[in-house]
Amino acid sequence: MGDSAYSFSLTTFSRTGKLLQIEYALNAVANGRTALGIAATDGVVIATDKKFGSSLVDGEDVKKVEKVTDGSGFVYAGVGPDYRVLVRKARKQAQSYYREYHETKPISQIVKSTASLMQEYTQSGGVRPFGVSLLVAGMDGDGVPRLFQVDPSGAYFGWKATAIGKGYVNAKNFLEKRYQEDMELEDAIHTALLTLREGFEGEMNGNNIEVGVVSKSDGKFRLLSPSEIQDYLDEAN
Repeated sequence: MGDSAYSFSLTTFSRTGKLLQIEYALNAVANGRTALGIAATDGVVIATDKKFGSSLVDGEDVKKVEKVTDGSGFVYAGVGPDYRVLVRKARKQAQSYYREYHETKPISQIVKSTASLMQEYTQSGGVRPFGVSLLVAGMDGDGVPRLFQVDPSGAYFGWKATAIGKGYVNAKNFLEKRYQEDMELEDAIHTALLTLREGFEGEMNGNNIEVGVVSKSDGKFRLLSPSEIQDYLDEAN
């Protein structure tokens, strides 16, 4: 009996020690739009494309980069509705933390609680894993810019720069060549857009790219406006 006999069971290991539903969730991530993040010396940038299958789609209400607390934000690759659930729960937990401790929830705690939630969905009957990987950007309590990745298994990693979704291998290779330890936020934004352009089909503009940044100067996470993104793209040209 091969691994296929275990492919519909979330809570049963296969003979080779795999939980196949988690591997299938990672396949959903790999089929999603490319998203990437870069931690610079003075901030963090996360970016993704939000190109639609039809020009008739009204993309105003479609948000792929989301603010979670004043100083942190998420971007994802994978299944959009699953992402909305994780964002809502992360915001709710952050508000509970603020009510109890009267301070903003640190990014490390946001990552751990989100990863714990995702892990619960790999060990319970009647549920399935979340079909998303997250990139989480923010500032640590000591003011150090941090970038984390959280996978459907509940595993999480800290990165200097990384990419998820379709074309992540080529994007990572590009980042490895361009990343520098002393990179500043402005350079990181340019590098993020250049990396996205490598695998982008069609013309990039301020409306089909989303970029979120958190700067060390004020510790605030914000989304760049389409006009700001277009200015960066024009500079790159």
